[in-house]
Amino acid sequence: RYAESDQQVEATILFLASDPQNNFEPQVLREDDLVLLTNGIGGMARLCVDLGRVKSKYDCVLGANLHSSLPVDRHIFAKRIRIWVNADGFISPLDLKNLASFEPGPPAIWSFLALAGDGHTVEIEVRAEMLEGQNTTVFHFSRPTAAQASGKQLPADADVRLTVRVDIEDRNFHWETKRNGAAEIHFSSNTRRLEQQIGFIFMPASDRQLRVVTNDGEYHPAPEWSENIPHPIEASRGQTGSGDAFSPGWFELPLPTGANTTLAVTAEPDYAIEKLASNFKLQSEPAHNAFEKDLLKAAHAFVVRRDRGKSVIAGYPWFLDWGRDTFIAARGLLAAGMVEDVKKILVTFARFEKDGTLPNTIHGADASNRDTSDAPLWFGILCEELAALSAVNFYATPVDEAGRTIRDVLQSIAANYIKGTPNGIQMDADSALVWSPSHFTWMDTNHPAGTPREGYPIEIQALWIRLLRQLTKIAEPAEQKKWSSLADRALASVEKLFWLEDRGWFADVLLAKPRIIARDAQASDALRSNCLFTVSLGLVSGERAQRCVQAAQQYLVVPGALRSLAPLPVSVPLPINANGGGLLNDPKNPYWPRYEGDEDTRRKPAYHNGTAWTWTFPVFCEALAQAWNFSPDAIGAARAYLGSARRLMNENCLGQIPEVLDGDAPHMQRGCDAQAWGVTETLRVWKLLQR
Repeated sequence: RYAESDQQVEATILFLASDPQNNFEPQVLREDDLVLLTNGIGGMARLCVDLGRVKSKYDCVLGANLHSSLPVDRHIFAKRIRIWVNADGFISPLDLKNLASFEPGPPAIWSFLALAGDGHTVEIEVRAEMLEGQNTTVFHFSRPTAAQASGKQLPADADVRLTVRVDIEDRNFHWETKRNGAAEIHFSSNTRRLEQQIGFIFMPASDRQLRVVTNDGEYHPAPEWSENIPHPIEASRGQTGSGDAFSPGWFELPLPTGANTTLAVTAEPDYAIEKLASNFKLQSEPAHNAFEKDLLKAAHAFVVRRDRGKSVIAGYPWFLDWGRDTFIAARGLLAAGMVEDVKKILVTFARFEKDGTLPNTIHGADASNRDTSDAPLWFGILCEELAALSAVNFYATPVDEAGRTIRDVLQSIAANYIKGTPNGIQMDADSALVWSPSHFTWMDTNHPAGTPREGYPIEIQALWIRLLRQLTKIAEPAEQKKWSSLADRALASVEKLFWLEDRGWFADVLLAKPRIIARDAQASDALRSNCLFTVSLGLVSGERAQRCVQAAQQYLVVPGALRSLAPLPVSVPLPINANGGGLLNDPKNPYWPRYEGDEDTRRKPAYHNGTAWTWTFPVFCEALAQAWNFSPDAIGAARAYLGSARRLMNENCLGQIPEVLDGDAPHMQRGCDAQAWGVTETLRVWKLLQR
């Protein structure tokens, strides 16, 4: 590789397929691969494909949401499930060594082919799912008949039984369980065998209880602690690298040929295993291929209730519902045909609008964090796209008891951006561009201030112009000219002030302190993915659009993701300082290749300065097709690029798309295992390219 310093590089070439395929075969699965199950109310199960294995404190059989109506921090009740098969006296664990096939679902399905002595094998299927609207994870165990099974099976009358242990905890999912005298008393004194059901109950409080029950077999009380269960993910982040768990006993489940047995792990006080039924239903548009079908399944995992409405969990395992993430993700939910869900999401958040602001993050009922300049503008994009699909006038939809409508909320956002919001967002009257405080965009990491972007960020202007044009169409006739004129002025300012002719892309931000007009700001020459929004949102076309896309193609694209900063020197320095003030990077060469190590001095500085993001990658693919007017060649290229996201779904959290990757090869998956907008943006743009 010939550059300023020549290198010999050895790497794998990824050939791009127009129709990507999944690859969940056991021979390519890894012991760290996992599967995510959710319940539509904020709970989750996060299970390693290698059943019984744990790699993180966030791995769990049941991470329940104990709030009756809002998504809040998950409570870990069950850490893991361990299963052994006793096949006519030959005992072996069900794990990756005897896994014959796997499907991440939901429901997740393991097919095991375990040794049974004398060359015989026994086939066991394990099916796991979370019940919609319940803090309940259910395991179905089955053994096929001889006609259905493969290999040299045991005789039909051979005795086959499963031994199952569920290791439990009682903690917030950010904490750890440690065995000590108090913990031993806590678990032993609050656990007892059930009389009317087969299983046990752990009940440390009247409003906090766990039951593990089966519909067949026996439960044997036999307390056992597992200590120092490794948590390598946390260890790599400099956090506590292990945890403990308690198992009050074990289940003996007979499994004759053709039998089916169920085990439920539930925090529901009125759960009845007798009424159990598999409940996963995919309610959306039909899929055209396996890639699209898997994206549709993945997208459903993030939609949750919020009071009477709906919201979107930004990512599993640790995020809750965020304003910006919700609106971006909901664009893909619209593409999936979930129109009514998206309408509920918009009405839910419209009620939170105040003085032009919307929540950046929501913690339970607390929506006071409004440090975002883009969430209200993404809200506008989503309203525009939903209105185009509605048979009725969506803008007239009432949102609160005061009688405000969606149109009123959009006009309030624009009016307050013009005069200035309480949190500091304000339009520059000279240019009609919007000034944003530090850390108010999606690149919002602070402490240290890795990407402050104080001033006039490029994507904020693109979103602002789209809102103004939307208001031009829906406002009263007397006001339409005002909004149209502002949109035209803002677009002219973008073309004049942001374009860097010698570089071939739009500046990421016009750096400016408060009350500095855009004309007097300093244009950053750092190449970031944000300049692509001018193209994907349809504001810029022709040669400039194509040059932007080509720059991103050359410097930002990695398989399935887009670097947040190009590995190029910059003339406008980008210093990153530690909390104590010391410099952490080379301001003239700010690219940071790997997202790993200490949070404040390593991961946060890398987060938006080279780390590759999955949610902006579809934006690149959309911009590629748009810049060349959706020609057949451009669409084919965009589909091939976008299909490279399939490799991410075949690794780590199977069937999902992670939050970020390292900017440098081998592009390790980092951050959240399953990120809403990575999935939904891939789905949205894939369906767009289909059309």
